[in-house]
Amino acid sequence: MKYIGAHVSISGGIENAPLNAQKIRAKAFAMFTKNQRQWKAKPLTEKNILDFQSNLKNINISINHVLPHDSYLINLAHPDHEKKNISLDAFIDEIKRVEALGLKYLNFHPGNHLNLISEAEGISNIVESLNIAIDSTDSVELILETTAGQGSSIGYQFFHLRDIAAGIKNQKRIGVCVDTCHIFAAGYQIHTKEGYEKTWKSFNNEIGFSLLKGIHLNDSKSSYGSRVDRHHSIGKGNLGKDFFTMFMNDKRFNDIPIILETIDDSIWKEEIEFLYSLSSDKTGSNSNHSID
Repeated sequence: MKYIGAHVSISGGIENAPLNAQKIRAKAFAMFTKNQRQWKAKPLTEKNILDFQSNLKNINISINHVLPHDSYLINLAHPDHEKKNISLDAFIDEIKRVEALGLKYLNFHPGNHLNLISEAEGISNIVESLNIAIDSTDSVELILETTAGQGSSIGYQFFHLRDIAAGIKNQKRIGVCVDTCHIFAAGYQIHTKEGYEKTWKSFNNEIGFSLLKGIHLNDSKSSYGSRVDRHHSIGKGNLGKDFFTMFMNDKRFNDIPIILETIDDSIWKEEIEFLYSLSSDKTGSNSNHSID
């Protein structure tokens, strides 16, 4: 079964995230654990935590299908030692917030080398940072996200994530999230049947489906291989309906959180219904729906 949702708002308190997921009939969701434009935030209160957990229980979504995301400010690959440590401290705080909520995962972008060091050196910085973060926290699995390759970002090639994951001492605490818009823009030809199969074969050979813990399911405004990160609404971008039909009928993506980060949150509910309508397995569907 597919567990589809979206990256929902925490406006008014993190405890509102499950309620916002419920409004769009989500079976999974993502969220920030604080204002993602700020380095620091007030600690979560006991009431925040208890209300979040109560609301999550009431909407019947498992922690296996909640995929929090860290702040975009964090750069674990930063070439400057002091600035990298600022990011590392913020990252550890994010992990502890996730642990306090009783959740399982923290999704993050690997980092940027800023064209001041090589990709290999950036990867080394990320590995070092992640091992320190894991040693400083208890249980949360850290989920590396594929990137589009925009600017100096690391993670637009599968081997980047492979090499980072390979350097982690505690293999139980590392995983991968694939963003469909990102890998399309990075040059993975997932919009054709042949390219789709080739891409996932490459993913399995280089990383392995055992490490796949989540999907960001987005259409793409940017063109194939452009290395430009521009999400679009499902069916309105360059990936095409055939891709989403193949994806929704691919059992390799069952039982993990599938998160929309598409650009119009007012149609998330309709997008979720539309995606389920493409699947031959109707167990997750609320109703058939088309998107104009």
